Amino acid sequence: MKKSEMYDCLVVGCGMAGTVIARELAERAGKKILILEKHDHIGGNACDFMDENGILVHRYGPHIFHTNCKRVFDYLSRFTQWRDYSHEVVGNIYGQLLPIPFNLNSLHLAFEPNKAEHIEQKLIDIYGFGSKVPILELRRQPDAELAQIADFIYDNIFLYYTQKQWGLAPDEIDSLVTARVPVFISYDNRYFQDTYQGIPAQSYTSLFERMLDHPNIELLLNSDARNLLQLEAGEIFFEGCPFNGTVLYSGPTDELFDCRYGRLPYRTLDFVFETLNTTWYQSKGTVNYPVDQEYTRITEFKRLTGQALDGRTTIVKEYPRAYTGTDSETPYYPIQTLANLTLYERYRKLTDEFPQLHLMGRLAEYKYYNMDAIVKKALEFVDALLL
Repeated sequence: MKKSEMYDCLVVGCGMAGTVIARELAERAGKKILILEKHDHIGGNACDFMDENGILVHRYGPHIFHTNCKRVFDYLSRFTQWRDYSHEVVGNIYGQLLPIPFNLNSLHLAFEPNKAEHIEQKLIDIYGFGSKVPILELRRQPDAELAQIADFIYDNIFLYYTQKQWGLAPDEIDSLVTARVPVFISYDNRYFQDTYQGIPAQSYTSLFERMLDHPNIELLLNSDARNLLQLEAGEIFFEGCPFNGTVLYSGPTDELFDCRYGRLPYRTLDFVFETLNTTWYQSKGTVNYPVDQEYTRITEFKRLTGQALDGRTTIVKEYPRAYTGTDSETPYYPIQTLANLTLYERYRKLTDEFPQLHLMGRLAEYKYYNMDAIVKKALEFVDALLL
């Protein structure tokens, strides 16, 4: 039997989208699945591993699961227990640590008491307690005192951090991105307010291993789909033979078509890991550096995982830069300008010729997704496919 006839579905990428869809089709529909993963590990960007010092680290920066969707939480809970963890982030503003996103606690730390109380009341009166206000919206307020606060937040928390992260001025970035950095009219220091929050108690890698543990799923690591799949005249070929099953693709869509219209711009990250001879390095899991330093943030993994190790800790610093497309780089963040979205749409239209080809995920859709959102979308995709 030809390899192309052995499988009902080819899944390109073993991140959250590909893994959930593979498990669901294997389990609910009895489909034979082959997953092609170009890296030497499973889990996509959520991959974690034990470093040489015995500290569990996240290979591609901190990943904290959070969702308001009970279906997503219950689904993943089949494959993991959870460590109850609510992420808190502070920003180092010239040595002073302020809660991020900027909230009412931040306000009272940054300004003298009477002024902070006065501004707090104005914010509550205008926006309501518990609301989240994009910084660019707050800057449009005509009130002089609110304008001063907005300028402080913009200059000290938002502006340089955004320029470092994206390589663009804030007004050049899509509003969906800037809305991710709100002013929170609350005393809640948690970075997320979702109903369900936590980190897999053992590891993300263990979570993925359990999802992939099904007799109908075959996994090939170190397997670049670009060398195995060909798209020609409405047909998909696998290793040179026609493939008539379903193909789920979660990689970069421009690379699927050899970047024929030019490469889609992304931001990538350089991660610099350091193990230090101290039990703790910083007060929170993540400390942002929005006004100085070339890196954007430092994460201390023991704060996230709860590991009890004395005398050593591992941190990682993140340095953003432009993605160039070399094999050693990973495209993390799509830069959603109008021109880039137009270019993406040209690539997406090429897939219309292949009805059994489906795009899903941050890279394939050129869109930012949190983990829970992509799990929900993957579950709903299988629901629709099996109708």
